[in-house]
Amino acid sequence: MIIIASQRGGAAKLAAHLLNHRDNDHVELFEVSGFLSDTLDGALQEARAQSMGTRCDQYLFSVSLNPPETEKVDISVFEQAISRIEERMHLQDQPRVIVFHEKEGRRHAHCVWSRIDTKEMKAVNLPFYKNRLMEISKEIHLEQGWKLPAGLIDREQQNPLNFTRAQWEHAKRLDDDPRLIKAALKECWAVSDSQKAFESALEQRGYMLAKGDRRGFVAVDWRGEVYSLSKWLDVKTKALKERLGDPAQLQTIADTIAQTDKRLVERMQSFTAEIRQTSRARLEPLLEQKSRMKTRHRDERQNLADTQKQRWRQESADRQARLNKGFRGLWDRLTGQHSRTRDQNEREAWQALVRDKQQRGSLIQRQLEERQALQRNITHVRHERNNEIEHLKTMIFSALPPEMKARLQEQFKQRQARRNTPSQRPGHDYNLSM
Repeated sequence: MIIIASQRGGAAKLAAHLLNHRDNDHVELFEVSGFLSDTLDGALQEARAQSMGTRCDQYLFSVSLNPPETEKVDISVFEQAISRIEERMHLQDQPRVIVFHEKEGRRHAHCVWSRIDTKEMKAVNLPFYKNRLMEISKEIHLEQGWKLPAGLIDREQQNPLNFTRAQWEHAKRLDDDPRLIKAALKECWAVSDSQKAFESALEQRGYMLAKGDRRGFVAVDWRGEVYSLSKWLDVKTKALKERLGDPAQLQTIADTIAQTDKRLVERMQSFTAEIRQTSRARLEPLLEQKSRMKTRHRDERQNLADTQKQRWRQESADRQARLNKGFRGLWDRLTGQHSRTRDQNEREAWQALVRDKQQRGSLIQRQLEERQALQRNITHVRHERNNEIEHLKTMIFSALPPEMKARLQEQFKQRQARRNTPSQRPGHDYNLSM
């Protein structure tokens, strides 16, 4: 499993994150040990209070344990991983909390230790913890027979800068035949008798009229290429001015390119909006099914918990009834029957705990499989949406020169950053990075 860790403070924020039911299908506080409080927030606040007697600001060590998406992982595997982390990081005697999250059909765990050693009143040192956790992760993958992620096989494979040129290369610019460009510009000139008519003809061909750097007339195509009209039309500047007027009244090349970029970005945004709308319509019934499934799964778990609790009370009462009182109880003690009955009760109580744990594990596994099946459908729709947008980007950007491509990509990033602002689109699920 992939293990990610950090030293941190912020007990209240971390507790809120770990108990976040909105973004997770299920949240289970699995264990609170070593603290006086039996609640998550109370335990982390204890660690914060203890840290006030030290100089330690990062008084918590928070670890997330994420198994492979396709594997069925028993709780014991998580527990073994946590025990190894404690041993390697010398946290065996430190208080801890364990929380399980389930989201999109996957289950992962969070474990948080207090770093404050209350005997020494100082924080436990955690040198090279990232390297040590990576070794533990590799060991677990090998022991469980899981496929090693590329980053665990070769550390350098995590760095995108190690990708080959072929992996980064995009489609090349589509070069136009100069003869066709000249013919198109001359046709626009021939069919127009005024500036307005010439601009309209140029626009139909993908060009815009602009003022050149030397006060001449130029045409700017949709990719930002500039064409001097006196040269490409073989027309003198005087004739151009007679039909088109004063070039000083036109936009500059820079302004024209900016306007073209804006129109292309808006066009691209309209295309992606159509794709998102189609994807949203396909996702809506799946997300409704996900919501109903989430509620049903929680009810099933609560019903099982209530049933087990009631059964435990009844079985505990039955076991207690076996222990005689009064004279018969005294006689049982003298003959050893009391001890044998007590041992039998302890065995049955342990067997009952194991049984309940197995029942809960079976229920969780069945629910995970059901949730994973739904998630595959959701993921398929999202992948198709992303593939459509990627194809659209490739189709449009393949025809752009590098400098224009860079400009447009930067504009897309800025627009997407504004689009994804949480205050504008809270909890939205359909934003796509362009």
